[in-house]
Amino acid sequence: MAVDLAGIERVVKIIARTAVDNETYFGELDSVVGDGDFGYSLARGFEIVLADWDDLDRTDAATFLQKIALIITGRIGGTSGPIWGTAFLRAAMAVKSRETLDGDTVLAMLDAAVEGIKARGGADVGDKTLLDAIVPMRDTIAARLADGASTKEIADAAAATAREAAQATQTMQAMRGRAAYTGERSIGSVDAGATAIGVIATAIAEQWS
Repeated sequence: MAVDLAGIERVVKIIARTAVDNETYFGELDSVVGDGDFGYSLARGFEIVLADWDDLDRTDAATFLQKIALIITGRIGGTSGPIWGTAFLRAAMAVKSRETLDGDTVLAMLDAAVEGIKARGGADVGDKTLLDAIVPMRDTIAARLADGASTKEIADAAAATAREAAQATQTMQAMRGRAAYTGERSIGSVDAGATAIGVIATAIAEQWS
């Protein structure tokens, strides 16, 4: 699995476009037990990313991701900005220390992002957050890398896992964020953040060649 700056750029652009295109859908999911601003906040931040795309510093992968993190943190409101911004910033730090960009680098970036999200949001797997999709997706990527799968096969498997994991949040009770205040009423609906990860992972898999 080969990774380079162009590949990272492509993934980030897909994330940004998917966030903007699914603003209404993500907002509707969040409004079930949350405050409904998730889709709006995510879209507004990634709109800035797309608007500033040509001017972003591309000295290296770490610098590029740091710039994305700064935009997200500064432009996305609520809790989403700090959490998503931290994820990109930690990923940038992980790639900065590596001379070779490969499958192990992808795992290092995901691991760093996960730890950043946990620290920033005080959440863990099982709390009904985006972590419940990201962590299983990361584990699938690791397993398929070990099997020697192609990049496309890995992307397809990661997307399938993320979708399934997001759907599984329907049976969970929210323990973090605004949804946590609803208690057992949060059971029966999927988590908006986890679902967003599934939608984004699917878009990446579909557009990868």
